[in-house]
Amino acid sequence: MDVLSHANAPKAAIFSLSGLTLSKDEEALFKEANPFGFILFGRNCENREQLHALTDRLREVTGREDVPILIDQEGGRVQRLKPPVWHQYPPMKKFGDEAEQSLDSAVADLRYLMIRLCKDLHDVGVNANCAPVMDVLNAATHDVIGDRAFSDDPDIVARLGLCACHAMISAGVQPIMKHIPGHGRGNADSHLELPVVDTPLAELEMTDFAPFREVAQSNIGARVWAMMAHITYSAIDPDHVATCSPQVIQGVIRGSIGFDGLLMGDDLDMKALDRYGDITRRAELSLEAGCDVVLYCSGKLEDMDKLANVVPAMRG
Repeated sequence: MDVLSHANAPKAAIFSLSGLTLSKDEEALFKEANPFGFILFGRNCENREQLHALTDRLREVTGREDVPILIDQEGGRVQRLKPPVWHQYPPMKKFGDEAEQSLDSAVADLRYLMIRLCKDLHDVGVNANCAPVMDVLNAATHDVIGDRAFSDDPDIVARLGLCACHAMISAGVQPIMKHIPGHGRGNADSHLELPVVDTPLAELEMTDFAPFREVAQSNIGARVWAMMAHITYSAIDPDHVATCSPQVIQGVIRGSIGFDGLLMGDDLDMKALDRYGDITRRAELSLEAGCDVVLYCSGKLEDMDKLANVVPAMRG
């Protein structure tokens, strides 16, 4: 991809916020750094009026009406917009279980839920959702994924994941499937340590990678974004975590899976990346390996200020 020619191209970073409103220091940094987008967490979401004012302010500060404002609104354990203000949605495994009895019924029910969920997002100015989780469940799957994923059947995961992406796109919300190329065999929580997957490549290709390939090669593949897993796949690159591995990104994600859309890593501040140095070094390695955008979730101004000085402008 070529570097955007205009001087105000956004930087290849997604930043985060510390609270319910922007501080003066955050406003100044975001205006100067012009990050690609922002990600919201529970600490940023109190009620509809407050959240809509916050997303409006992010657009004003960047001067970009279309600035991506992300959230994790999966349903189940992982949804930042919570009751009693917002609806509680079921975990995605509910639809995988339903699909074992009737795939058509599960698809219809999931589509209805996603449209309703997207209305919640639209109403507060959020335009991108870090979902669906398209990891294939396995006997080794850590509880950090668990019922967030649809099924242990790659075909069911592919069909329901594609349905969720279609529904979000039709509702005007950007889908971000995760955790490409697959977190299902990870037996550790990458927030706390680095998972290592020793499964042979041929088996990964047929199982874990298959749902992502189905979406990537579908008629909406180019419109879907993806978030990577912080995992080492020893059969592909035993020396590097996937988010810092050209072999994983170029050889598998861009190659055999055929994913051509915007690719981001998971949070730079996760313990799985501890061996790779400070926040800025992690960002540099991730972008050099082939990620389009880096993601920073902790909301610490000093870290984002450092990132703003090393992260280049977006490529297009």
